[in-house]
Amino acid sequence: MFAAYGILIILLGWVCVGDIRERIIPNWLNGLIAVLGLSTWIVLGKDVWPDMAYHLGFALIVFLVFAVMHALGQMGGGDVKLLGALALWFPFVPMMRLLLIMALSGAIITLGMWLAHKMRKREGQPEIPYGVAIAIGGLWVITERNLNHFV
Repeated sequence: MFAAYGILIILLGWVCVGDIRERIIPNWLNGLIAVLGLSTWIVLGKDVWPDMAYHLGFALIVFLVFAVMHALGQMGGGDVKLLGALALWFPFVPMMRLLLIMALSGAIITLGMWLAHKMRKREGQPEIPYGVAIAIGGLWVITERNLNHFV
């Protein structure tokens, strides 16, 4: 399982770099994160019912909640897909921690981007690389869940 989390950490780093550079999270990257999340179920030996059904249902709910945010113009589509893919990795409580850390780090990133935008006297609204905040939340949950067990 540590190898799978290691791969996820690398992919979340890739999300950060791509979102900062291009303000886009590619579908193939979100798809890879989702497929790896599903494949960890096989490695962990989870039962199809109710474990896999629970995770799929939970991921669908997360996706739909944030799809509404996308429809309201509050999030990008790649961010929504990334959250849905990460919901395939984490159960309810760790996913809620991810969302809390995402919101806090997203607020800090947004404030910093807004200040930089105003200092440069640019017009319009700044584009926020919110995938970075999502990745920070994911990295927090991964390290909290795994590194604390060694202490």
